[in-house]
Amino acid sequence: MNLQKLKINAYGKLKDKELEFKDHINIIYGKNEAGKSTILKFITNMLYGISKNKNGKPYSDFEKYKPWEGEDFSGKIEYALDNGETFEVFRDFRKKNPQIFNEQKEDISKQFNIDKSRGNEFFYEQTKMDETLFLSTIVINQEEVKLEKNEQTILIQKIANLVGTGDDNVSYKRAIDRINRRQLEEIGTQKSREKPLNVLLRENENLKTEKIELEKYRNTRYEIEENKKNLLEKFSNSEMELEYLNEIKKIYEEEKIENEKIKIKENIKKENDEKINLNKKEILEIENGNKKIFEKNNQKIDVLIKNKNKIKNNFIIIFILLILINMIQFIFIKNTIIKYIFLLTLPTFLIFSILFLKNKKNKIKILKKEKENEEEKINNEKNNYLNENKIIEKNNEQLKKEINELKNNLNININLKNEKIKNNYLNKIKNHKILELNNLNNIQEEMEKTQKELNSIKIKLHELDFDKENVEPKVDNLMKIEETLVNNNEKIVNLRKLEKSMNLAKEFLARAYEKMKNTVTPKFTENLSKNINEITDGKYTNVMVQDDKGLVVELENGNYVEANRLSVGTIDQLYLSLRLSMTEDLSKEKMPIILDEAFAYYDTQRLENILKYLVNTYPDRQIMIFTCTEREKDVLTKLNIPYNLIHLS
Repeated sequence: MNLQKLKINAYGKLKDKELEFKDHINIIYGKNEAGKSTILKFITNMLYGISKNKNGKPYSDFEKYKPWEGEDFSGKIEYALDNGETFEVFRDFRKKNPQIFNEQKEDISKQFNIDKSRGNEFFYEQTKMDETLFLSTIVINQEEVKLEKNEQTILIQKIANLVGTGDDNVSYKRAIDRINRRQLEEIGTQKSREKPLNVLLRENENLKTEKIELEKYRNTRYEIEENKKNLLEKFSNSEMELEYLNEIKKIYEEEKIENEKIKIKENIKKENDEKINLNKKEILEIENGNKKIFEKNNQKIDVLIKNKNKIKNNFIIIFILLILINMIQFIFIKNTIIKYIFLLTLPTFLIFSILFLKNKKNKIKILKKEKENEEEKINNEKNNYLNENKIIEKNNEQLKKEINELKNNLNININLKNEKIKNNYLNKIKNHKILELNNLNNIQEEMEKTQKELNSIKIKLHELDFDKENVEPKVDNLMKIEETLVNNNEKIVNLRKLEKSMNLAKEFLARAYEKMKNTVTPKFTENLSKNINEITDGKYTNVMVQDDKGLVVELENGNYVEANRLSVGTIDQLYLSLRLSMTEDLSKEKMPIILDEAFAYYDTQRLENILKYLVNTYPDRQIMIFTCTEREKDVLTKLNIPYNLIHLS
């Protein structure tokens, strides 16, 4: 795989910059702070994305390389795989996923897996190399090859780790020791009394003994709870019954009130009927009394009329006699005075007769008037009674109608309400006998009985609560013990699993180590031997790893010495060559070798040796050397080795 071109639109302090790389050796030259490390970081972020996680640093890469000015924060990288396919990747660093284009400039981004946290994994799928492996193998900076004298043993150990396990940070012996130490601390052995596993086993034995003592209280609590449940159910049913009886009682009380109203109306009607009968008697008595009075008054009037007629007849006879006497006296009496005196008797008697008869007539008239008045009075009284009876009878008709309506409505309403309440409580009440109660007294008796039952249940519930208060702490303690036992057993199971896992890990490590020693280690030692022979011009010819002495080097004379007797520079070169040789097996692509100020501490001779080694060992690999000096350029020019120089201004 070769990097071909970078287009940096805006990244960190770099803006509008394009870099074009060639096959094999590329020297990216620039003074300090010219942006070499930023370009290297740009390449990594283009291929794997930029992180917003600080990971213990003051700033995340996103914050560190985000331009201070402008909205643009993007770039493009072009590269070719070993099979000749070329790709362009454009990435806006503000977005999680890039756009990937093939040779035909078609967007093929969706052809690759997109991880929720890492984004599009196109480069991993193409090279089978993740970011961590990329940075730990093919990217080498001066901090990884710079070595002080007192750090020599550390690097030797890293080389031994690489040869023994394939990872410079993993030591087989240290891994086994760490597992054994962790196994002792986190699990323990049969002899380690105070270690976690034995502590848990002892605690479980004590808890089981205590659990047996408390077990009997569990059944007691269950019995209490069961009894309480039954009582509460009974209490609820009794409350329901009482509620039903109360509603039925209200209906019957309502019926009683309505019946009282009907009874009042019936009594009023009865009183009205009695009043009518009494009035009829009064009318009869009036009629009878009136008849007698009429007869009496008629008799008086008849007597007066007869007397008047009799007197009138007498007056006529007398008047006729007087006329005859006057006629006689006119004939026989000659005395004029006497004649006129007798003559005066006629008008006087006539006047007297008229006045007397008039008086009699007035008396008769008065008597008739009195009779009429009395008759009118009696008739009025009779009419009053008759009118009163009519009003009462009319009221009685209305009362009768109201009474019938009340009775009909009452029966209908009572029946409807009864049925509604019965239907409502039919499935709620177990005692269906009370549903048949239809007497207020019976209902009242049943209510008193139910209330007594409720009071009795309350007392029993209170007693059960008291018993439960005494038992509850013991049961709670039992549950805590059981919970602790479960937790302890889980811990024991987990510790057993951990112990098994650690034993398996040690077993697999041992197998892997043996396999590594038999397969990979010979290859690594062969590479090391070849590399050290070339790097030291044949001074050291063979490298091997021994369990007791670690890394051992064969001298020209055939003697073997431990690697810590080598010079710091030789060990540096040995470690670098081993890192580079590992890339052959880590990716299906021939990945570029990126060296960032990796030779800053090399003298001229060692620099010449390592560059010759790189050129001869990796003729088909792209090598990118980031440097702030012209030493690499001068050596390559001296050795007549072509290179592509990129000058950063």
